[in-house]
Amino acid sequence: MATTSCPRCHQLVDNQAITCPYCRTTLKAYGHPGIPLHRAMGDEYLCESCTYHADNTCNFPQRPYAKDCTLYDNLDQSQLNLEQQHYTSNLGTTVKSWIKRNQALVLVLALLCVCLLIALSTS
Repeated sequence: MATTSCPRCHQLVDNQAITCPYCRTTLKAYGHPGIPLHRAMGDEYLCESCTYHADNTCNFPQRPYAKDCTLYDNLDQSQLNLEQQHYTSNLGTTVKSWIKRNQALVLVLALLCVCLLIALSTS
């Protein structure tokens, strides 16, 4: 059983729990136990660091003063993930991608190599 800690009382609760059995704090979106409910800490608002607020695509009614949100996407974390994806593309991935895009050229080059080997072996 996977567990997480309650943001209010810090007791361990089941990941699928909608409310904390100890302090009754709402942990998940009502009716959607698979969707986490993000909470702002202290006097901060979630909107200040949310990707959807930054690109103006958020339609949450409590915007820009949301303290709880199911759609929250941390702007800094999103940028970090994009940078990691950019740096993890290595030479092998680049070569595979190039081969997929240029299959006809690779096939012609392979055919030319086979013909060259046959010509060299018969002479």
